[in-house]
Amino acid sequence: MANMLQAKKRIRSNARRAEVNKSRKSRIRTFVKNVELALASGNADDASAALKAAQPELMRGVTKGVMHKKTASRKVSRLAKRVKALSA
Repeated sequence: MANMLQAKKRIRSNARRAEVNKSRKSRIRTFVKNVELALASGNADDASAALKAAQPELMRGVTKGVMHKKTASRKVSRLAKRVKALSA
């Protein structure tokens, strides 16, 4: 257990940040799942729309420090590749 005042404060603030980050990650996963479901259904228009909604959400996660930039780029790239293959 922390003894110093600043260490106690850091524990409290870390708990708050963890809660916010958890909700952000969950939101990102939901958007990615929507793209996956649209791809599974085989509807190219829905998949494209879901990807357009998911892209900014993934990049927002990067700016907020929830995920790494290259991780988000890789996810967007792979999803875009699959959407393009479906529409072709």
